[in-house]
Amino acid sequence: MGVYNLAVIKGDGIGPEIVGEALKVLDRIGNKFGHEFNCTEVLAGGCAIDSEGECLPEKTVEVCKKSDAVILGAVGGPKWDNLEGGKRPERALLGLREKLGLFANLRPAIIHNALSDASPIKKEIVGDSLDILIVRELTGGIYFGDRGYREGKYGVEAYDTEAYSEREIRRIAKTAFEAAMSRNKRLTSVDKANVLESSRFWRKIVIEVSKEYPEVELDHMYVDNAAMQLIRNPKHFDVIVTSNIFGDILSDEASQITGSIGMLPSASLGEGSFGMYEPIHGSAPDIAGKGTANPIATILSMAMMLRYSFKLNKEAEAIENAVAKALDSGSRTLDLAGDGSPYVSTEEMGRIIVENI
Repeated sequence: MGVYNLAVIKGDGIGPEIVGEALKVLDRIGNKFGHEFNCTEVLAGGCAIDSEGECLPEKTVEVCKKSDAVILGAVGGPKWDNLEGGKRPERALLGLREKLGLFANLRPAIIHNALSDASPIKKEIVGDSLDILIVRELTGGIYFGDRGYREGKYGVEAYDTEAYSEREIRRIAKTAFEAAMSRNKRLTSVDKANVLESSRFWRKIVIEVSKEYPEVELDHMYVDNAAMQLIRNPKHFDVIVTSNIFGDILSDEASQITGSIGMLPSASLGEGSFGMYEPIHGSAPDIAGKGTANPIATILSMAMMLRYSFKLNKEAEAIENAVAKALDSGSRTLDLAGDGSPYVSTEEMGRIIVENI
C-alpha cells in the first residue's frame, strides 16, 4: 500500500468542477489498488486574490513543497483582467513553476480512435490515431527574462528578453531524450536558429546531448515550419522538445488537432519524482457552474501523476483504459458531442469513468 500526500489547487472557473471529478477517480484507484491519497486543498489564482490578497500565497507554496505532487485545476477569469500584470491570477502559474523547480512540461497530444472524426484535420492525414509528446522548457526563456520599458529609437518601447543557459537547455534536452527512449526513439528539436542567437545555442547543446543517446533519431525544425507540419504531416512527430514560448504555442496548436483542448493533460516536472499535474485548458469562466465542462484532461493528468511521480504504471493504465472505454461507449461531454448531439454532464462523465475502473 502506498500513501501519497497531495496539494490540491482547484483554482478558478471550471477548476473546482473538473478537479472534483479527478479526485473521485483517484479515490477509486486507491480503493482498488490499496493506496491512500491524502489531499490538502490550498489556494492560487483569482480565488487566492479574493481571499488572501495575492495570487500565490506563501502558505500555498509551502504546502506544495511538502507534498509528493500537486494537482491544479485552472486559474484566471475576466473578474481579474484589470489587475496589473504581476498581480494577475496567471502569475501564480509562473510562480509555482519557478518556486517548485518545475522546468519540464510534458504535454501529450493524443487522438483516441473513438474521436478521430472530431479532428479538424482530414482523416487521411491523422489516420485513426495520433500520439505526439511535446516537451516544453518551463522556467526559462522570454517568460522569465528581463522585461520593462525604455527609451528607444521611436520613443518609449517595451521589451522582453529571451535567454537560455547551457544548464537549462541540457536538462530539458535530457528529459526529452529519455522520453523518446521510452517511445519510438524519434526526437524533433524546434527552434529559430536562423534568426535567434538563443536558438543557435539551443541547437548546439541539444546536439551535444544527443551523443549520449545514439539510439534516438534527432532532427531539427524551425518553429514556423513545425507549426505548418503539425497540420500538414503530424505523424512526422513523436517527441518534440522546444523552448518555453514556442512550446506554449505549439502545444495549444497540437491540442486542436485532437479535436478538443478538453482532452489533453500535462505534467510539469522538476528534479526527481515531484511534479504538478493539470489540464492544458484554461478556466473557461463562460461555462463555469453549468456542469458542461470536460473533466477528461484533468482525469488523464491523474494518470500522468501516477506514472511519472509514483511509478504506478498499472494504476495509470487503469485510468487511461477507463477513459477510452467511456469514449468507445459513445459518452461525450458538450465539447465532444457536436451541435445538437446528446451529451453527458461533467459529473456524469466522471461517474462513467469511475465505474469503468
